[in-house]
Amino acid sequence: MSLRSRLATWWQAVRRQSDVDAQVHEELQFHIESYAEDLMRLGVPRERAMRRARAEIGSVAAVRERSRQAWGTRWFDEMRGDVQFALRMLGKSPGFAAVAVGSLALGIGANTVIFTAAQHMLLDRLDVAHPDQLRLLAWSVGQNSVVTDMWGEFDNAPGGGQRSTSFSYPVYEALRKENHSLADICAFKPFGRMTVMVKGEAQPAHAEMVSGNYYSTMEVKPQLGRGIQEADDGAVGSGPVVTISDRFWTRAFARSRDVIGKTVLVNAKPMTVVGVNPPGFTGAFSAQNGPDIFLPFSMQPIVAPMETGPGEPGSLLEDRTLWWVLMMGRVKPDVGDPTAQAELNVALSAAVRATMTVKKDSGVPELQLNDGSRGQNPAFDEMAKPVTVLMSLAGLVLLLACANLANLLLARAGARQREMSVRLALGAARRRILRQMMTESLLLAALGGAAGLLLAWAVRNALPGLLSNGWEPPMFSARFSWPIFAFAAAISVLTGLIFGLAPGWQATRVQVSSGLKDSGQTITHRRRGLAGKSIVVAQVALSMLLVVGAGLFVQTLVRLGRAPLGFRSHNLLLFSVELPQTRFPGTASLPVLRQIEQKLAAVPGVQAATLTREALISGSVSMYTVVPEGQQKKAGKQGALMNDVGQDFFQTFGIPIVAGRGFGAGDTLTSRKVAVANQLFAKKFFPGLNPIGRTFDAGWDHPLVLEIVGVSGDAKYDQVRKAAEATFYTPYLQENTGVQEATFAVSTRLSGSALLPSLRDAVRSVDANLPIEDVRTQDAQIAASMQQERIFADLTGGFGALALLLACIGIYGIMAYAVSQRTNEIGIRMALGAQPARVLRMVFREAWWIAAIGVGTGLGGALALGRLIGAMLYGLKPWDPATLGGAAALLIAVALGASWIPARRAAGVDPMRALRHE
Repeated sequence: MSLRSRLATWWQAVRRQSDVDAQVHEELQFHIESYAEDLMRLGVPRERAMRRARAEIGSVAAVRERSRQAWGTRWFDEMRGDVQFALRMLGKSPGFAAVAVGSLALGIGANTVIFTAAQHMLLDRLDVAHPDQLRLLAWSVGQNSVVTDMWGEFDNAPGGGQRSTSFSYPVYEALRKENHSLADICAFKPFGRMTVMVKGEAQPAHAEMVSGNYYSTMEVKPQLGRGIQEADDGAVGSGPVVTISDRFWTRAFARSRDVIGKTVLVNAKPMTVVGVNPPGFTGAFSAQNGPDIFLPFSMQPIVAPMETGPGEPGSLLEDRTLWWVLMMGRVKPDVGDPTAQAELNVALSAAVRATMTVKKDSGVPELQLNDGSRGQNPAFDEMAKPVTVLMSLAGLVLLLACANLANLLLARAGARQREMSVRLALGAARRRILRQMMTESLLLAALGGAAGLLLAWAVRNALPGLLSNGWEPPMFSARFSWPIFAFAAAISVLTGLIFGLAPGWQATRVQVSSGLKDSGQTITHRRRGLAGKSIVVAQVALSMLLVVGAGLFVQTLVRLGRAPLGFRSHNLLLFSVELPQTRFPGTASLPVLRQIEQKLAAVPGVQAATLTREALISGSVSMYTVVPEGQQKKAGKQGALMNDVGQDFFQTFGIPIVAGRGFGAGDTLTSRKVAVANQLFAKKFFPGLNPIGRTFDAGWDHPLVLEIVGVSGDAKYDQVRKAAEATFYTPYLQENTGVQEATFAVSTRLSGSALLPSLRDAVRSVDANLPIEDVRTQDAQIAASMQQERIFADLTGGFGALALLLACIGIYGIMAYAVSQRTNEIGIRMALGAQPARVLRMVFREAWWIAAIGVGTGLGGALALGRLIGAMLYGLKPWDPATLGGAAALLIAVALGASWIPARRAAGVDPMRALRHE
């Protein structure tokens, strides 16, 4: 028989066992009948002939077994039998199966969810061709950098220097021109939100400016139309085109294929839609979320002109001092990163010296080539440590669930010793019993893994939901991927193998002679129970870690919620309005904003309304250098926060004016420049003096002298975590450059849903093309600023509750097992005069010591955990005595509570029945 035929027969024997068995039975029956006929021709009666034929040829069952063994399918039969037997055994113990599968499902599900979040936030790559070839250009410099004006991501380098990924547009042009080591260099810049008019309806859209070679360098082909090309990015205004994301195509055009060639208004400027990007393309800045529209840089001065001087809107493309453009390059196969970096660094130095004035002591940036496969990846810097902590805590939960499974399996193996002894006495091989026990363990792990994967799928968007709010797009969306499936499957298999090995080995070590006796259970119960108790100690220690972590994070959230803000946050409705520079250049925006403010204040149900340049507790602040009158600038000591606000700001937010006055109708663009300073500002810059009537200079590159007309109470501005800082407020109507983005705050007793239509009508009455954006309450704004703390409180609280449940199950299981194993001993004690109360104390004492050892071990781990999470806490130390003591007391109480039923069972043992058992 050929190899192909043998394989085909083998596969048929595996897949269709009944058909093959029928064929074997039919052929064997034919041989039996043929032999019997031969015997009958020799004169043997039929009944004797058939009996003789069956005896000589063999039984059908035996021949069938030999046949399957010859074909190599016997292993499958045994495995099928093991699985069926394991299912029957689990069906006989539904409580055991439910606890084991449920605990594993929770542990595996939690880890899968956290792993999913970690993958998408930290590991996702840009959805482009060959992302590993992309390099993000960056630079670093020591002190006294020649670069002083930046718009973009930057941080402090070791030694007091700076690092950034932002370049000036002239430097980009020079680098691209002198580039010979990379395949090409493209430029891009997230530009925030713009107002897009589609079919007469204004809606906000996140925009990104890109260079003409962006699509070719990124190797992205739109699903409809074309990308932005070199011809679109020539002279200013030469490319009034836009490409849109798949999400925006769905939202604004209902996925109509006629979108190509449509004209939309972007910041009131007509633009033609030339392409729709692929669904997964998120741009070059982030792999999690992308912009809605892409425009060529040539349209920046037209669509989004920026202030290059007081009241002078202009182009950033010619600005040599502002570093704001991001650059991405694609490597050549034959050029290494060190060579490319060295060549581009020379070009960068030449470009800086050609476009900027480099003083003798000024530092020139040195170029770096960073991995660009994930873009700028701001989520990594923001979430790397929190996700690491969450993964560690989720790993502890899984370890706790696995320990619980191992403990349950050990107890179950001890309870099945008589069964194993009988099987060994009947001739079963020990390796056969080990395989059966491992099959049961793997089956439990597989069921737990499947349930955990389903649980993770069901709640996959829970973590993205916790990281998002109602007025901004989610940070990321959890998508199923094969690595996640492989992760869950691998954990399930490893759990079954590792934590099923000890119970399986214990089952094979049973002594047949003692295992068949009832008294055999008591001979070595202490030695056998040691492994289970050690696992329970580990469970309690892990639970101590998780409960302490939960306590610390919950207390952090509670303390943040109770932290005094210095202003009234209740009954405040916030929304944002953006005035395009193209329609409201410079100070032309001020009367429009003032009209909106007045219209809002006149809406029925509104108690007060005001404008604030920056929303309070939004993480966005403006910092200015302050030089009080008669003083010289002192480095590092003269910073203060600043906010442009409306006349009724202090009334709306309930911030008291403790001296002087607030702002009034006379504080206009043509009047003297005034400010209201908070008390910390007055103490910092005018200690021991009356600040009213005094002046200070807060100008950047030109003097801006402000007179203090009032002193307000101290209020938090940036974050709830931070204490109030020195802050001064100015009336937005005195802003020389105008205000294009602002937040309006409305004080009202009505619900937001009831009042919002009237507010929209009020804004439309001023300008119908101004959409209301980011509608939320001030309390929601504060809650959004504490998302990370809330996530940790919610997740660690859930982990802690799960840890307590699993610890309770583990302690109950081991104590119940110990009591059942010591039934004879307890009966003897009680027959000799021991009182039930003493037996009760004996069981409680054993549970107490198990819990105490576990709590002591976990306490050391909790102190080590505190070093990792110390910076994430607020208002308490990682070694907070109340938290540590409360967690220890809670776990000991859980241990004693879990041992209550086994203790009562032990105290209620009937001595005569126990001795009769012997």
